Amino acid sequence: MSENLPGGPLTLADGLTLSRMGYGAMQLAGPGVFGPPRDRDQALAVLREAVDLGVRHIDTSDFYGPVVVNELIREALHPYPEDLHLVTKVGARRGDDGSWIPSLEPAALKAQVQENLRHLGLEVLDVVNLRVGMSESTTDAPVGEQFAALAELRQQGLIRHLGLSGVTLNQLTEAQAIAPVVTVQNLYNLANRQDDALVDRCAAENIAFAAFFPLGGFTPLQSDTLDGVAARVGASPQQVALAWLLQRSPTTVLIPGTSSVAHLRENVAAADLKLPADAIEELDAVAA
Repeated sequence: MSENLPGGPLTLADGLTLSRMGYGAMQLAGPGVFGPPRDRDQALAVLREAVDLGVRHIDTSDFYGPVVVNELIREALHPYPEDLHLVTKVGARRGDDGSWIPSLEPAALKAQVQENLRHLGLEVLDVVNLRVGMSESTTDAPVGEQFAALAELRQQGLIRHLGLSGVTLNQLTEAQAIAPVVTVQNLYNLANRQDDALVDRCAAENIAFAAFFPLGGFTPLQSDTLDGVAARVGASPQQVALAWLLQRSPTTVLIPGTSSVAHLRENVAAADLKLPADAIEELDAVAA
């Protein structure tokens, strides 16, 4: 893999190499991550621009849309570059009203894998994350049965690597007893630091920690400290927030989402922003 990828390449214990600056495709669907995009041509342009900029890590799922986002990815990028890694997730379905419905039965998970394969136009999925934190009822619940179902598909050659999303330290430990975990994808950003221990453990064990909603998601980050640092270093607050995450841990990977080519370019440029120590110290204190 090229050494000039945004954020640099990250090689994980199970042999997977990701660009640390990735792209989250969720926002390519319509409002509420439901239905078609407002501008289909723009959505396709964003995906193609991401690859042109060197992004080799795209996060997606068949429940974005549903199906809409995976079909956009296929239309824009298939046949895929050999070094492009599509990271998808299973564990939920969408109601007719756009609601998010946990779907964690082993048979349902296997069906979702097949659907992702079909809609992405692939014979093997690079990475499949088990998304378990969809509701309070799944908090720290056992995940062994569900993860074992995906591990079985890995043994069959339908999945190369496995990950987790919306999980706790205990759930990571349980899954690791079944099969290697290459990535953990949880909510984490400058203002939401409840998973500090998980970030540190992933770094110690060479697991990618994919911070979703790195810019706050549907509630964008707002901080006078962030604004002040951004003004001082000559970058946007969003770029500073992304750069802080990349410097937070050597195995942090980012999947900021956008439906705008201009915003995409701004996000990717954050990989080249090196924050000075005094700025890091200030930003570390934001969550406190």
